[in-house]
Amino acid sequence: MKNILNFFLLLIIFLSNTLISHAAENSKKLLNPDWGFKGFFGTFDKASLQRGYQVYTEVCSACHSIKYLNYRNLGEPGGPEFSKEQVKIIASQFEVTDGPNSDGDMFTRPARPSDNFVSPYANKQAAIAANGGAYPPDMSVLVKARSGGADYVYSLLVGYEDPPTEINLDDGVYYNKYMPGNKIKMANPLSDGLVEYVDGTEATTNQMAIDVVTFLAWTAEPHMEARHKMGFKAILYLIILTILVYFGMKKVWSRIETEV
Repeated sequence: MKNILNFFLLLIIFLSNTLISHAAENSKKLLNPDWGFKGFFGTFDKASLQRGYQVYTEVCSACHSIKYLNYRNLGEPGGPEFSKEQVKIIASQFEVTDGPNSDGDMFTRPARPSDNFVSPYANKQAAIAANGGAYPPDMSVLVKARSGGADYVYSLLVGYEDPPTEINLDDGVYYNKYMPGNKIKMANPLSDGLVEYVDGTEATTNQMAIDVVTFLAWTAEPHMEARHKMGFKAILYLIILTILVYFGMKKVWSRIETEV
């Protein structure tokens, strides 16, 4: 009996801590830029995805990986939809370890479209050591993994500001009004004009944040548009089937009533 009580006590403590953590993460109302990819009929803006990939490549990829994605995904429908040649060029800019060869040795080669995105670090320990003891999380499913989703990641990117006078920050720690506890070890990654967009769009902090979060929302659900289309077709099929069944049953019952 005592063990059962202890179990329920631990369960209550765990659930309480979880609720407190979620409440802290959402204690400040998150910003919502009215994402076009949200909702049942949501779709990704292809131009924004391409710009977001550029921001990820030039700003984020030095620390953060997207290891669950491969290069060919960049050319698939519903994504940035780069051409096959563009995807090959993008992949070839990175090297992967392959092998063993006929001599039993490992070797490096240019990445292919079928390869997963190359991580900026050899292993987790190297990533931690290079970032002052903080581990930069993989961004593949970051938007889905964070409470608040795209709104939270966007708010975090634009939420850096000078700390209030009563708050003292250690070296390498920064103030962010949307971060739980308001302290974050990642320096502000975005500033106006940090990248030069290929399509000529003005690279404001807000625009870059929108674009890179759109890209990260896609990396978390690269087949979202295909899933939406399939869901719409299924619902349409069920509606037509329901109508046919209704009129079929009505016709059958009309015959029975006539015979009676």
